[in-house]
Amino acid sequence: MDGFHPESSFGPDTARHYDDHLRGDEEATASFLARYARHGRALEFAIGTGRVALPLAERGVRVDGVELSPHMVSRLREKPGGEGLDVIVGDMASQTTGRTYPLVYLVFNTVYNILTQEGQIACFRNAARHLDEDGVFVVEAAPPWAWIRGEQFVNVERVTAGAVTLDVNRYDHATQILDENHVRLGSDGIDMAPISCRLIWPSEMDLMARLAGLRLVDRSGGWNGERFDASSPFHVSVYGAA
Repeated sequence: MDGFHPESSFGPDTARHYDDHLRGDEEATASFLARYARHGRALEFAIGTGRVALPLAERGVRVDGVELSPHMVSRLREKPGGEGLDVIVGDMASQTTGRTYPLVYLVFNTVYNILTQEGQIACFRNAARHLDEDGVFVVEAAPPWAWIRGEQFVNVERVTAGAVTLDVNRYDHATQILDENHVRLGSDGIDMAPISCRLIWPSEMDLMARLAGLRLVDRSGGWNGERFDASSPFHVSVYGAA
């Protein structure tokens, strides 16, 4: 996308409003992850504002994080418990904490924020190098078929009496790049929040894991163990040592 830079897309305005519309699955996510953390340490790639890390920490898990945006980390630090998390500002495809963990996880489509296949493979390899011998890497993402509505499409995200938010999309089937802009039209003006993503099919993700020395251990259609099939809006995939 012209004018879009992943390094600067999660700036102070985005960080300030990131938690305005939470998904509502934070407790279920934390409960699922806590089973794999085994009351030890966990590492979250793209920890953001702590939407998942803080509920997981409340369950007795020591959560470390890697986050590209210092603004998101600052917002995390403002929250109760946020100061106690060990977070490094860096690229999740290459940054290391120097520790290993029973659990490394990456949620909410964030693996798609890496815009090349090579970079996404590097992310899997970085996760693998942070795992204990019997550790797992958990990835949550929406399959492309649940997202794409042709090469160009618009979704209505939010409608209120004073504003409408539209999700305007253009998808390139050859590169698997989705360019989208969240456009808010309100009585107080127009705001835009652009982002680009490289979507991954589950089978491609499994191959990336194999290249990193991992294998698929489990895949469900939700944090409560729902069956994964062609109607699933997202998948939760668990990878362990091959």
